Amino acid sequence: MPLNVMSLENAILERGVCESRALDRARNVVTETGQPLALVLLQLGLVSETDLARTYAALLGKDVIDAPRLAEIIDPVMPDRLGARFLHHARAVPIKHTSGLIHLAMADPLDDYTCAAAKLATGCHVVREVARPADLEVALTRLYPENDDENEDGAPLLTDDDPAEEDTDRLKDLASEAPVIRLVNQLIFRAVETRASDIHIEPFEDRLIVRYRYDGVLHEVDSQSPRMTSALISRIKIMARLDIAERRLPQDGRIKLAVRGHEVDFRVSTVPSLHGEIAVLRVLDRTTVSFDYARLGLAPGIISAFRTALELPNGIVLVTGPTGSGKTTTLYTGLAGINSRERNVMTVEDPIEYQLAGINQIQTRPVIGLTFASLLRAILRQDPDVIMVGEIRDLETAQIAVQAALTGHLVLSTLHTNSAAAAVTRLRDMGLEDYLITAVLRGILAQRLVRKLCESCKRPEPVLPELAQRLGLDPAGQHTLWHAVGCPHCRQTGYRGRSAVAEFLQPSREVTRLILAGADHTEIERAAIAEGMETMFHAGLRVALAGETTLEEVSRIIGQDG
Repeated sequence: MPLNVMSLENAILERGVCESRALDRARNVVTETGQPLALVLLQLGLVSETDLARTYAALLGKDVIDAPRLAEIIDPVMPDRLGARFLHHARAVPIKHTSGLIHLAMADPLDDYTCAAAKLATGCHVVREVARPADLEVALTRLYPENDDENEDGAPLLTDDDPAEEDTDRLKDLASEAPVIRLVNQLIFRAVETRASDIHIEPFEDRLIVRYRYDGVLHEVDSQSPRMTSALISRIKIMARLDIAERRLPQDGRIKLAVRGHEVDFRVSTVPSLHGEIAVLRVLDRTTVSFDYARLGLAPGIISAFRTALELPNGIVLVTGPTGSGKTTTLYTGLAGINSRERNVMTVEDPIEYQLAGINQIQTRPVIGLTFASLLRAILRQDPDVIMVGEIRDLETAQIAVQAALTGHLVLSTLHTNSAAAAVTRLRDMGLEDYLITAVLRGILAQRLVRKLCESCKRPEPVLPELAQRLGLDPAGQHTLWHAVGCPHCRQTGYRGRSAVAEFLQPSREVTRLILAGADHTEIERAAIAEGMETMFHAGLRVALAGETTLEEVSRIIGQDG
Protein backbone atom coordinates (compact mmCIF):
# COMPACT_ATOMS: atom_id res chain seq x y z
CA MET A 1 0.00 0.00 0.00
CA PRO A 2 1.52 3.38 -0.95
CA LEU A 3 2.16 5.74 1.93
CA ASN A 4 -0.16 8.74 2.13
CA VAL A 5 -1.84 11.00 4.64
CA MET A 6 -4.64 8.47 5.22
CA SER A 7 -2.02 5.85 6.11
CA LEU A 8 -0.57 8.28 8.65
CA GLU A 9 -3.98 9.05 10.15
CA ASN A 10 -4.84 5.37 10.49
CA ALA A 11 -1.46 4.56 12.04
CA ILE A 12 -1.85 7.42 14.55
CA LEU A 13 -5.25 6.13 15.64
CA GLU A 14 -4.18 2.48 15.73
CA ARG A 15 -1.11 3.25 17.87
CA GLY A 16 -3.15 5.41 20.27
CA VAL A 17 -0.87 8.38 19.69
CA CYS A 18 -3.80 10.79 19.32
CA GLU A 19 -7.54 10.57 20.00
CA SER A 20 -9.98 10.72 17.08
CA ARG A 21 -11.54 13.96 18.37
CA ALA A 22 -8.15 15.66 18.49
CA LEU A 23 -7.36 14.33 15.01
CA ASP A 24 -10.62 15.86 13.71
CA ARG A 25 -9.53 19.18 15.19
CA ALA A 26 -6.19 18.91 13.38
CA ARG A 27 -7.97 18.08 10.06
CA ASN A 28 -10.01 21.29 10.37
CA VAL A 29 -6.82 23.33 10.81
CA VAL A 30 -5.28 21.57 7.78
CA THR A 31 -8.34 22.51 5.71
CA GLU A 32 -8.15 26.15 6.84
CA THR A 33 -4.39 26.65 6.52
CA GLY A 34 -3.24 24.10 3.95
CA GLN A 35 -0.38 23.02 6.23
CA PRO A 36 0.66 19.36 6.37
CA LEU A 37 -1.18 17.25 8.95
CA ALA A 38 2.00 16.22 10.77
CA LEU A 39 3.10 19.84 11.21
CA VAL A 40 -0.32 20.84 12.55
CA LEU A 41 -0.32 17.96 15.03
CA LEU A 42 3.05 19.08 16.37
CA GLN A 43 2.17 22.78 16.51
CA LEU A 44 -1.04 22.06 18.42
CA GLY A 45 0.85 19.82 20.83
CA LEU A 46 -1.45 16.88 20.02
CA VAL A 47 1.49 14.52 19.42
CA SER A 48 5.15 14.59 20.38
CA GLU A 49 8.02 14.48 17.90
CA THR A 50 9.02 11.09 19.28
CA ASP A 51 5.56 9.55 18.86
CA LEU A 52 5.23 10.96 15.35
CA ALA A 53 8.66 9.66 14.32
CA ARG A 54 7.86 6.21 15.71
CA THR A 55 4.58 6.21 13.79
CA TYR A 56 6.39 7.05 10.55
CA ALA A 57 8.95 4.33 11.30
CA ALA A 58 6.18 1.78 11.86
CA LEU A 59 4.65 2.71 8.49
CA LEU A 60 8.01 2.25 6.76
CA GLY A 61 8.93 -0.84 8.75
CA LYS A 62 12.15 0.78 9.96
CA ASP A 63 13.80 2.13 13.12
CA VAL A 64 14.03 5.82 13.98
CA ILE A 65 17.46 7.30 13.26
CA ASP A 66 18.39 8.68 16.69
CA ALA A 67 20.61 11.63 17.64
CA PRO A 68 23.78 9.55 18.34
CA ARG A 69 23.51 8.00 14.85
CA LEU A 70 23.21 11.44 13.26
CA ALA A 71 26.14 12.67 15.37
CA GLU A 72 28.32 9.95 13.80
CA ILE A 73 28.08 11.74 10.44
CA ILE A 74 31.30 13.76 10.27
CA ASP A 75 31.12 15.21 6.75
CA PRO A 76 28.15 16.29 4.61
CA VAL A 77 26.97 13.72 2.09
CA MET A 78 27.05 14.96 -1.53
CA PRO A 79 27.24 18.66 -0.54
CA ASP A 80 27.89 19.60 -4.17
CA ARG A 81 24.49 18.19 -5.19
CA LEU A 82 22.32 18.87 -2.12
CA GLY A 83 22.46 22.46 -0.90
CA ALA A 84 22.06 23.65 2.68
CA ARG A 85 19.05 25.83 1.90
CA PHE A 86 17.16 22.95 0.27
CA LEU A 87 17.91 20.51 3.11
CA HIS A 88 16.95 23.01 5.83
CA HIS A 89 13.67 23.73 4.07
CA ALA A 90 12.98 20.03 3.55
CA ARG A 91 14.07 19.09 7.11
CA ALA A 92 16.14 16.23 5.73
CA VAL A 93 19.70 14.98 6.22
CA PRO A 94 21.46 12.60 3.80
CA ILE A 95 23.09 9.97 6.02
CA LYS A 96 24.66 7.54 3.53
CA HIS A 97 25.51 7.32 -0.17
CA THR A 98 26.12 3.95 -1.80
CA SER A 99 26.07 2.85 -5.44
CA GLY A 100 22.93 4.35 -6.89
CA LEU A 101 21.28 4.89 -3.47
CA ILE A 102 21.11 7.81 -1.11
CA HIS A 103 19.60 7.35 2.37
CA LEU A 104 17.69 10.46 3.42
CA ALA A 105 16.67 10.91 7.07
CA MET A 106 13.46 12.96 6.95
CA ALA A 107 11.14 14.63 9.41
CA ASP A 108 8.30 13.80 7.00
CA PRO A 109 9.04 10.66 4.94
CA LEU A 110 5.67 11.09 3.18
CA ASP A 111 7.06 14.16 1.42
CA ASP A 112 7.24 12.94 -2.19
CA TYR A 113 8.39 16.33 -3.49
CA THR A 114 11.59 16.26 -1.40
CA CYS A 115 12.37 12.71 -2.52
CA ALA A 116 11.79 13.60 -6.17
CA ALA A 117 13.96 16.72 -5.91
CA ALA A 118 16.77 14.79 -4.19
CA LYS A 119 16.61 12.08 -6.86
CA LEU A 120 16.78 14.68 -9.62
CA ALA A 121 19.72 16.48 -8.00
CA THR A 122 21.79 13.39 -7.20
CA GLY A 123 20.72 10.93 -9.87
CA CYS A 124 20.29 8.33 -7.10
CA HIS A 125 17.28 6.43 -5.89
CA VAL A 126 16.16 7.85 -2.50
CA VAL A 127 15.75 5.52 0.48
CA ARG A 128 13.46 7.18 3.00
CA GLU A 129 14.57 7.07 6.65
CA VAL A 130 12.91 8.60 9.72
CA ALA A 131 14.33 10.96 12.36
CA ARG A 132 12.91 13.40 14.88
CA PRO A 133 12.75 17.03 13.66
CA ALA A 134 14.75 18.31 16.66
CA ASP A 135 17.57 15.84 15.98
CA LEU A 136 17.56 16.72 12.30
CA GLU A 137 17.75 20.44 13.03
CA VAL A 138 20.82 19.95 15.22
CA ALA A 139 22.51 17.82 12.54
CA LEU A 140 21.62 20.33 9.81
CA THR A 141 23.03 23.24 11.80
CA ARG A 142 26.26 21.32 12.32
CA LEU A 143 26.70 19.82 8.85
CA TYR A 144 24.98 22.37 6.58
CA PRO A 145 25.28 25.84 8.18
CA GLU A 146 23.34 28.43 6.23
CA ASN A 147 25.69 31.32 5.36
CA ASP A 148 28.24 30.27 7.96
CA ASP A 149 30.33 33.39 7.53
CA GLU A 150 27.41 35.77 7.06
CA ASN A 151 23.92 36.12 8.37
CA GLU A 152 20.94 36.34 6.06
CA ASP A 153 21.40 40.07 5.56
CA GLY A 154 24.98 39.57 4.41
CA ALA A 155 26.54 41.05 7.57
CA PRO A 156 29.39 39.13 9.21
CA LEU A 157 28.81 37.46 12.53
CA LEU A 158 30.65 38.89 15.51
CA THR A 159 34.09 37.67 16.48
CA ASP A 160 35.98 38.36 19.67
CA ASP A 161 38.11 41.05 18.02
CA ASP A 162 35.19 42.71 16.24
CA PRO A 163 34.87 46.28 17.57
CA ALA A 164 31.15 46.20 16.84
CA GLU A 165 30.73 43.61 19.59
CA GLU A 166 30.40 46.40 22.11
CA ASP A 167 27.41 47.82 20.26
CA THR A 168 24.23 46.84 22.09
CA ASP A 169 21.99 47.55 19.11
CA ARG A 170 24.16 45.31 16.97
CA LEU A 171 23.82 42.52 19.52
CA LYS A 172 20.06 42.91 19.43
CA ASP A 173 20.10 42.71 15.65
CA LEU A 174 22.21 39.57 15.71
CA ALA A 175 20.01 37.93 18.33
CA SER A 176 16.97 38.67 16.15
CA GLU A 177 18.34 36.90 13.07
CA ALA A 178 16.34 33.88 11.92
CA PRO A 179 19.22 31.35 12.14
CA VAL A 180 19.98 32.35 15.73
CA ILE A 181 16.33 32.24 16.79
CA ARG A 182 15.93 28.86 15.09
CA LEU A 183 19.05 27.44 16.76
CA VAL A 184 18.02 28.57 20.27
CA ASN A 185 14.51 27.18 19.75
CA GLN A 186 15.97 23.87 18.54
CA LEU A 187 18.18 23.57 21.61
CA ILE A 188 15.31 24.35 23.96
CA PHE A 189 12.71 22.13 22.25
CA ARG A 190 15.12 19.22 22.01
CA ALA A 191 15.98 19.51 25.71
CA VAL A 192 12.29 19.42 26.67
CA GLU A 193 11.52 16.60 24.24
CA THR A 194 14.37 14.42 25.57
CA ARG A 195 13.63 15.36 29.21
CA ALA A 196 16.95 17.01 29.97
CA SER A 197 17.07 18.83 33.30
CA ASP A 198 19.64 21.49 32.29
CA ILE A 199 21.09 23.11 29.16
CA HIS A 200 24.74 24.23 29.39
CA ILE A 201 26.06 26.61 26.70
CA GLU A 202 29.81 27.01 27.14
CA PRO A 203 32.17 29.03 24.90
CA PHE A 204 35.77 27.91 24.35
CA GLU A 205 38.53 29.20 22.12
CA ASP A 206 37.79 26.91 19.17
CA ARG A 207 34.08 26.10 19.58
CA LEU A 208 30.84 26.71 21.45
CA ILE A 209 29.75 23.54 23.27
CA VAL A 210 26.16 22.64 24.16
CA ARG A 211 25.60 20.00 26.82
CA TYR A 212 22.39 18.56 28.31
CA ARG A 213 22.15 17.07 31.78
CA TYR A 214 20.32 13.74 31.88
CA ASP A 215 19.76 12.04 35.22
CA GLY A 216 22.40 14.23 36.84
CA VAL A 217 25.13 13.55 34.24
CA LEU A 218 26.18 15.96 31.45
CA HIS A 219 26.23 14.80 27.80
CA GLU A 220 27.59 16.87 24.90
CA VAL A 221 24.91 17.17 22.23
CA ASP A 222 26.14 19.87 19.87
CA SER A 223 28.94 22.29 19.06
CA GLN A 224 28.92 25.53 17.10
CA SER A 225 31.40 28.02 15.75
CA PRO A 226 32.73 30.34 18.50
CA ARG A 227 31.53 33.23 16.33
CA MET A 228 27.98 32.29 17.39
CA THR A 229 28.65 32.94 21.08
CA SER A 230 27.59 36.59 21.32
CA ALA A 231 24.48 36.16 19.19
CA LEU A 232 23.36 32.98 20.97
CA ILE A 233 23.86 34.31 24.50
CA SER A 234 22.23 37.63 23.55
CA ARG A 235 19.18 35.79 22.22
CA ILE A 236 18.82 33.87 25.49
CA LYS A 237 19.23 37.11 27.47
CA ILE A 238 16.52 38.83 25.45
CA MET A 239 14.16 35.89 26.08
CA ALA A 240 14.97 36.04 29.83
CA ARG A 241 14.63 39.86 29.94
CA LEU A 242 18.24 40.33 31.01
CA ASP A 243 20.59 43.21 30.18
CA ILE A 244 22.44 42.16 27.01
CA ALA A 245 24.88 45.08 27.35
CA GLU A 246 26.12 43.81 30.73
CA ARG A 247 28.64 41.05 30.11
CA ARG A 248 30.93 41.61 33.08
CA LEU A 249 28.58 40.49 35.87
CA PRO A 250 26.50 37.35 36.47
CA GLN A 251 22.77 37.66 35.75
CA ASP A 252 19.71 35.54 36.57
CA GLY A 253 16.33 35.43 34.88
CA ARG A 254 13.43 33.24 33.75
CA ILE A 255 11.91 32.23 30.44
CA LYS A 256 8.37 30.92 29.98
CA LEU A 257 7.65 29.14 26.69
CA ALA A 258 4.93 26.97 25.21
CA VAL A 259 6.69 23.82 24.05
CA ARG A 260 4.71 21.08 22.32
CA GLY A 261 1.41 22.43 23.59
CA HIS A 262 2.28 23.03 27.26
CA GLU A 263 4.07 25.75 29.20
CA VAL A 264 7.63 25.14 30.38
CA ASP A 265 9.67 27.45 32.63
CA PHE A 266 13.42 27.90 32.29
CA ARG A 267 15.63 29.35 35.00
CA VAL A 268 18.50 31.20 33.30
CA SER A 269 21.93 31.98 34.74
CA THR A 270 24.77 33.71 32.88
CA VAL A 271 28.33 34.26 34.10
CA PRO A 272 31.37 35.78 32.31
CA SER A 273 34.24 33.48 31.34
CA LEU A 274 37.53 33.73 29.42
CA HIS A 275 35.99 33.26 25.96
CA GLY A 276 32.56 34.78 26.50
CA GLU A 277 29.54 34.28 28.72
CA ILE A 278 28.41 30.86 29.93
CA ALA A 279 24.65 30.31 30.03
CA VAL A 280 22.89 27.56 31.96
CA LEU A 281 19.15 26.97 31.63
CA ARG A 282 17.38 24.81 34.23
CA VAL A 283 14.35 23.14 32.61
CA LEU A 284 11.31 23.29 34.89
CA ASP A 285 8.71 21.20 33.07
CA ARG A 286 5.66 20.77 35.30
CA THR A 287 4.38 17.86 33.20
CA THR A 288 7.42 15.72 34.13
CA VAL A 289 7.29 16.49 37.87
CA SER A 290 4.86 14.77 40.21
CA PHE A 291 4.80 15.64 43.90
CA ASP A 292 4.00 12.10 44.92
CA TYR A 293 5.92 10.01 47.46
CA ALA A 294 5.65 6.92 45.27
CA ARG A 295 7.37 8.73 42.37
CA LEU A 296 10.22 9.89 44.62
CA GLY A 297 11.34 6.31 45.23
CA LEU A 298 11.71 6.70 49.01
CA ALA A 299 11.37 3.57 51.14
CA PRO A 300 7.96 3.12 52.85
CA GLY A 301 9.55 3.44 56.30
CA ILE A 302 11.16 6.77 55.37
CA ILE A 303 7.88 8.08 53.94
CA SER A 304 5.99 7.10 57.10
CA ALA A 305 8.54 8.76 59.43
CA PHE A 306 8.69 11.92 57.28
CA ARG A 307 4.88 12.19 57.15
CA THR A 308 4.64 11.74 60.91
CA ALA A 309 7.13 14.57 61.45
CA LEU A 310 5.18 16.84 59.10
CA GLU A 311 1.96 16.23 61.02
CA LEU A 312 3.44 17.63 64.22
CA PRO A 313 2.06 21.03 65.28
CA ASN A 314 5.46 22.70 65.72
CA GLY A 315 9.21 22.23 65.41
CA ILE A 316 11.74 22.08 62.58
CA VAL A 317 12.00 19.33 59.94
CA LEU A 318 15.10 19.42 57.75
CA VAL A 319 15.92 17.85 54.38
CA THR A 320 19.65 17.73 53.67
CA GLY A 321 21.92 16.83 50.78
CA PRO A 322 24.14 18.45 48.14
CA THR A 323 22.88 20.61 45.27
CA GLY A 324 20.76 18.59 42.86
CA SER A 325 19.81 15.85 45.32
CA GLY A 326 16.07 16.51 45.11
CA LYS A 327 15.66 18.31 48.45
CA THR A 328 13.20 20.89 47.13
CA THR A 329 11.08 18.26 45.36
CA THR A 330 10.84 16.27 48.59
CA LEU A 331 9.81 19.37 50.52
CA TYR A 332 7.22 20.27 47.87
CA THR A 333 5.84 16.74 48.13
CA GLY A 334 5.61 17.09 51.88
CA LEU A 335 3.90 20.48 51.59
CA ALA A 336 1.40 19.14 49.07
CA GLY A 337 0.51 16.38 51.52
CA ILE A 338 -0.23 18.70 54.45
CA ASN A 339 -1.76 21.58 52.49
CA SER A 340 -5.43 22.11 53.36
CA ARG A 341 -7.98 24.89 53.73
CA GLU A 342 -7.51 24.81 57.49
CA ARG A 343 -3.78 25.59 57.27
CA ASN A 344 -1.99 28.77 56.27
CA VAL A 345 1.11 27.49 54.47
CA MET A 346 3.78 30.01 53.39
CA THR A 347 7.16 29.56 51.72
CA VAL A 348 10.26 31.73 51.31
CA GLU A 349 12.29 30.52 48.33
CA ASP A 350 15.23 31.45 46.13
CA PRO A 351 14.09 30.84 43.49
CA ILE A 352 10.48 29.62 43.33
CA GLU A 353 10.91 26.56 41.10
CA TYR A 354 7.31 25.28 40.95
CA GLN A 355 4.05 26.95 41.84
CA LEU A 356 1.88 25.05 44.32
CA ALA A 357 -1.88 25.67 44.38
CA GLY A 358 -3.19 26.97 47.69
CA ILE A 359 0.25 27.83 49.09
CA ASN A 360 1.59 31.39 49.47
CA GLN A 361 5.05 31.43 47.91
CA ILE A 362 7.43 34.38 48.27
CA GLN A 363 10.62 35.03 46.26
CA THR A 364 13.68 36.46 48.01
CA ARG A 365 15.28 39.57 46.49
CA PRO A 366 18.55 40.29 48.32
CA VAL A 367 19.25 43.34 46.10
CA ILE A 368 16.39 45.23 47.77
CA GLY A 369 16.85 43.67 51.19
CA LEU A 370 14.36 40.80 50.89
CA THR A 371 16.57 38.09 52.39
CA PHE A 372 15.51 34.79 53.93
CA ALA A 373 15.86 36.32 57.39
CA SER A 374 13.91 39.52 56.69
CA LEU A 375 11.10 37.71 54.90
CA LEU A 376 10.89 35.03 57.58
CA ARG A 377 10.61 37.72 60.23
CA ALA A 378 7.86 39.46 58.22
CA ILE A 379 5.71 36.40 57.47
CA LEU A 380 5.59 35.47 61.16
CA ARG A 381 3.17 38.40 61.45
CA GLN A 382 0.95 36.70 58.82
CA ASP A 383 -0.02 33.96 61.31
CA PRO A 384 1.17 30.97 59.27
CA ASP A 385 0.73 27.38 60.47
CA VAL A 386 3.49 25.95 58.29
CA ILE A 387 6.55 27.80 56.97
CA MET A 388 8.98 26.49 54.39
CA VAL A 389 12.34 28.26 54.21
CA GLY A 390 14.20 27.39 51.01
CA GLU A 391 17.53 27.11 52.84
CA ILE A 392 18.99 27.97 56.23
CA ARG A 393 22.17 29.76 55.20
CA ASP A 394 23.19 31.82 58.21
CA LEU A 395 22.77 32.23 61.95
CA GLU A 396 20.14 34.98 61.65
CA THR A 397 17.85 32.80 59.52
CA ALA A 398 18.45 29.81 61.82
CA GLN A 399 17.60 31.86 64.93
CA ILE A 400 14.36 33.19 63.45
CA ALA A 401 13.39 29.67 62.28
CA VAL A 402 14.01 28.36 65.82
CA GLN A 403 11.98 31.21 67.31
CA ALA A 404 9.12 30.41 64.91
CA ALA A 405 9.24 26.73 65.89
CA LEU A 406 9.26 27.59 69.60
CA THR A 407 6.19 29.82 69.19
CA GLY A 408 4.01 27.12 67.66
CA HIS A 409 4.91 26.96 63.96
CA LEU A 410 6.05 24.01 61.91
CA VAL A 411 9.16 25.02 59.93
CA LEU A 412 10.52 23.05 56.97
CA SER A 413 13.90 23.83 55.43
CA THR A 414 17.02 22.45 53.76
CA LEU A 415 20.71 22.28 54.61
CA HIS A 416 23.77 21.33 52.58
CA THR A 417 25.22 18.42 54.59
CA ASN A 418 26.43 14.93 53.70
CA SER A 419 24.33 13.03 56.24
CA ALA A 420 21.40 13.50 58.59
CA ALA A 421 23.58 13.55 61.68
CA ALA A 422 25.90 16.14 60.12
CA ALA A 423 22.98 18.61 60.08
CA VAL A 424 23.29 18.88 63.87
CA THR A 425 26.97 19.80 63.53
CA ARG A 426 26.13 22.32 60.80
CA LEU A 427 23.53 24.09 62.96
CA ARG A 428 26.01 24.08 65.85
CA ASP A 429 28.72 25.59 63.61
CA MET A 430 26.30 28.37 62.62
CA GLY A 431 26.10 29.35 66.27
CA LEU A 432 22.89 27.71 67.50
CA GLU A 433 23.03 26.46 71.09
CA ASP A 434 22.60 22.73 71.65
CA TYR A 435 19.58 23.19 73.93
CA LEU A 436 17.75 25.11 71.16
CA ILE A 437 18.56 22.41 68.59
CA THR A 438 17.11 19.68 70.80
CA ALA A 439 14.08 21.82 71.68
CA VAL A 440 12.90 22.31 68.08
CA LEU A 441 14.33 19.46 65.98
CA ARG A 442 11.64 16.96 64.93
CA GLY A 443 13.41 15.03 62.16
CA ILE A 444 16.19 15.16 59.58
CA LEU A 445 15.92 13.49 56.19
CA ALA A 446 19.16 13.18 54.20
CA GLN A 447 18.87 12.02 50.60
CA ARG A 448 20.62 11.47 47.29
CA LEU A 449 19.38 10.71 43.78
CA VAL A 450 20.74 7.57 42.11
CA ARG A 451 20.20 6.73 38.46
CA LYS A 452 17.77 3.87 37.83
CA LEU A 453 18.76 1.01 35.56
CA CYS A 454 17.21 0.85 32.11
CA GLU A 455 14.72 -2.02 32.18
CA SER A 456 15.39 -2.78 28.51
CA CYS A 457 19.08 -3.63 28.83
CA LYS A 458 20.13 -4.23 32.45
CA ARG A 459 22.15 -7.40 33.04
CA PRO A 460 22.19 -9.54 36.24
CA GLU A 461 25.33 -11.01 37.76
CA PRO A 462 25.72 -13.12 40.94
CA VAL A 463 27.57 -11.50 43.84
CA LEU A 464 30.89 -13.16 44.60
CA PRO A 465 31.28 -14.35 48.23
CA GLU A 466 34.23 -11.96 48.78
CA LEU A 467 32.16 -8.95 47.69
CA ALA A 468 29.17 -10.14 49.72
CA GLN A 469 31.34 -10.26 52.83
CA ARG A 470 32.66 -6.73 52.19
CA LEU A 471 29.09 -5.48 51.82
CA GLY A 472 27.98 -7.10 55.05
CA LEU A 473 25.87 -9.73 53.28
CA ASP A 474 25.76 -13.46 54.02
CA PRO A 475 28.64 -14.92 51.95
CA ALA A 476 26.81 -18.24 51.71
CA GLY A 477 23.61 -16.64 50.40
CA GLN A 478 22.53 -16.15 46.80
CA HIS A 479 22.69 -12.45 45.95
CA THR A 480 22.36 -10.72 42.57
CA LEU A 481 23.59 -7.31 41.49
CA TRP A 482 22.68 -5.73 38.18
CA HIS A 483 24.86 -3.91 35.68
CA ALA A 484 24.26 -1.12 33.16
CA VAL A 485 24.65 -2.10 29.49
CA GLY A 486 23.26 0.65 27.22
CA CYS A 487 20.70 0.66 24.43
CA PRO A 488 18.78 3.21 22.28
CA HIS A 489 16.08 3.50 24.98
CA CYS A 490 18.59 4.97 27.49
CA ARG A 491 20.91 6.88 25.08
CA GLN A 492 23.48 4.07 25.51
CA THR A 493 24.00 5.01 29.18
CA GLY A 494 22.31 2.00 30.78
CA TYR A 495 20.20 4.27 33.01
CA ARG A 496 16.76 5.89 32.71
CA GLY A 497 15.41 8.22 35.38
CA ARG A 498 16.46 8.69 38.99
CA SER A 499 15.23 7.54 42.37
CA ALA A 500 15.80 8.90 45.88
CA VAL A 501 17.61 6.96 48.59
CA ALA A 502 17.53 8.42 52.06
CA GLU A 503 18.07 8.10 55.77
CA PHE A 504 15.83 9.63 58.42
CA LEU A 505 17.13 10.64 61.83
CA GLN A 506 14.44 11.06 64.47
CA PRO A 507 15.75 12.64 67.68
CA SER A 508 15.31 9.99 70.37
CA ARG A 509 16.15 10.36 74.06
CA GLU A 510 19.68 9.01 73.47
CA VAL A 511 20.28 11.22 70.41
CA THR A 512 19.03 14.24 72.35
CA ARG A 513 21.40 13.39 75.22
CA LEU A 514 24.33 13.17 72.82
CA ILE A 515 23.50 16.53 71.20
CA LEU A 516 23.33 18.21 74.62
CA ALA A 517 26.65 16.56 75.51
CA GLY A 518 28.27 18.13 72.44
CA ALA A 519 28.83 14.82 70.60
CA ASP A 520 29.97 14.98 66.98
CA HIS A 521 27.97 13.64 64.05
CA THR A 522 29.74 10.25 64.09
CA GLU A 523 28.58 9.48 67.63
CA ILE A 524 25.06 10.73 66.88
CA GLU A 525 24.86 8.60 63.74
CA ARG A 526 26.15 5.53 65.58
CA ALA A 527 23.43 5.93 68.23
CA ALA A 528 20.73 6.39 65.57
CA ILE A 529 21.88 3.23 63.75
CA ALA A 530 21.76 1.28 67.02
CA GLU A 531 18.14 2.41 67.36
CA GLY A 532 17.24 1.17 63.87
CA MET A 533 18.13 3.96 61.43
CA GLU A 534 19.13 2.64 57.98
CA THR A 535 22.01 4.63 56.50
CA MET A 536 21.89 5.98 52.98
CA PHE A 537 24.51 3.52 51.78
CA HIS A 538 22.59 0.53 53.08
CA ALA A 539 19.39 1.97 51.60
CA GLY A 540 21.22 2.27 48.27
CA LEU A 541 22.58 -1.27 48.59
CA ARG A 542 19.05 -2.57 49.18
CA VAL A 543 17.88 -0.77 46.03
CA ALA A 544 20.83 -2.20 44.06
CA LEU A 545 20.04 -5.75 45.21
CA ALA A 546 16.44 -5.19 44.10
CA GLY A 547 17.71 -4.53 40.56
CA GLU A 548 16.75 -0.84 40.46
CA THR A 549 20.28 0.58 40.26
CA THR A 550 23.91 -0.55 40.30
CA LEU A 551 26.40 -0.83 43.14
CA GLU A 552 28.72 1.43 41.11
CA GLU A 553 26.06 4.13 41.03
CA VAL A 554 25.42 3.85 44.77
CA SER A 555 29.16 4.12 45.48
CA ARG A 556 29.51 7.09 43.10
CA ILE A 557 26.67 9.07 44.64
CA ILE A 558 26.79 8.03 48.30
CA GLY A 559 30.19 6.44 48.89
CA GLN A 560 30.75 3.68 51.40
CA ASP A 561 30.71 5.74 54.55
CA GLY A 562 27.74 3.76 55.87
